[in-house]
Amino acid sequence: MRRSLVCVAAVWVSLTPAASQNSRHEHSLQSDREFSRSMSAAMATMHSRMAEPQQTEDPDRDFLTLMIPHHEGAVEMARLVLIYGRDPLVRQLAAEIIASQQAEIDAMRARLKVLGQGPDPLPGGFPAVSGTRGK
Repeated sequence: MRRSLVCVAAVWVSLTPAASQNSRHEHSLQSDREFSRSMSAAMATMHSRMAEPQQTEDPDRDFLTLMIPHHEGAVEMARLVLIYGRDPLVRQLAAEIIASQQAEIDAMRARLKVLGQGPDPLPGGFPAVSGTRGK
């Protein structure tokens, strides 16, 4: 009988608001630590990938080649905010970053293909920055 009362008391205590808040707080701290670890890993990967390409002394191609992993890193960091972030406006900004950076990545890859075939005497049609970055 005494043992069942102890069990009932333990369940009751675990359901009280204070215990529930502690549990949420501990979960939040763990989640924040996971975010920090994941963010550090994403930044390390981005920096490593930016250092990989051998520069060609062609400023246009080198710029694009280095910016692609930079933008991919931004997409990954924004993705992590969508997973772990709590502020709705920060989450909205992260979603917008993903969309705009992905559009820019696609544009940079397309331009690299064109530049890989030699100088482009008629560069029209390359996506304008205003097309991916707001109004």
